[in-house]
Amino acid sequence: MIRAKLRSKLSLALTYLILVVGMVVCVYPVLWVIGASLSPGESVFSSTLIPKNATLDHYLWLFTSPDSQYVTWYANTLKIASINAVLSVLITTGTAYIFSRYSFVGRKYSLMTFLALQMFPSIMTMVALYLLLNMLNLLDSHWGLILIYAGAQIPFNTWLVKGYFDTIPRGLDEAAKIDGASHATIFFRILLPLARPIIAVVFLFNFMGPMTDFLLPQIVLTSPENQTLAVGLFNFINDQFGKRFTLFAAGSVLVALPVAIVFLSLQRYFISGLTAGASKG
Repeated sequence: MIRAKLRSKLSLALTYLILVVGMVVCVYPVLWVIGASLSPGESVFSSTLIPKNATLDHYLWLFTSPDSQYVTWYANTLKIASINAVLSVLITTGTAYIFSRYSFVGRKYSLMTFLALQMFPSIMTMVALYLLLNMLNLLDSHWGLILIYAGAQIPFNTWLVKGYFDTIPRGLDEAAKIDGASHATIFFRILLPLARPIIAVVFLFNFMGPMTDFLLPQIVLTSPENQTLAVGLFNFINDQFGKRFTLFAAGSVLVALPVAIVFLSLQRYFISGLTAGASKG
């Protein structure tokens, strides 16, 4: 009995230790970047995590300086992320509904193809995507970038949403059909409201991607006025005659704000999705 209690306490202590270490690993870099953004000058080195002579000058420079294009980059990124999130939700929910509720020739092999496509890294397709956008005259265009983002996520999102649709009883569809509901009515008025948790997840994932992606915008977008935050901020530390690390840190901190706002706005759907999944077994 004593040994069992001792093992239980050791297990609990080990669990808390792992959680504390994980929290430190996750939180410390964030605090370090925030401290660097408040540090005067262009050096990120400081004897304390939060500098003694903290200043907001870097944040003010990003929004007020005539030499700064930060507001333009921010607007471009929000535009691309928002349109991509909405477009991805519309495409993948429709695709997942078809695979979940209909039986047709090639259904199984199409799903296997979607699964196989996830095994290849996206960097392998960069040259092909560049040539395709060049043929369509969509290079240096936000719409070209949005189409790539939305199309590349179709296989993964389809599997994700289809799995959730499969947990919704088909009896609801049959009851609606008896009452004279069409397929569109069943999809929009029955399945989509019940699938709000997974839709929120898809929306968040597809909103976060463009906010932090660097490689694809760097290849597709060439004009400074069309660039996104990741590409624009990279220029702060890539400049041969000025390594503006503190400005880079300040801009990086602000990137997290839209993602945090979207996450907090949709948090209630994540919680309901977890509880719904638990009750459905």
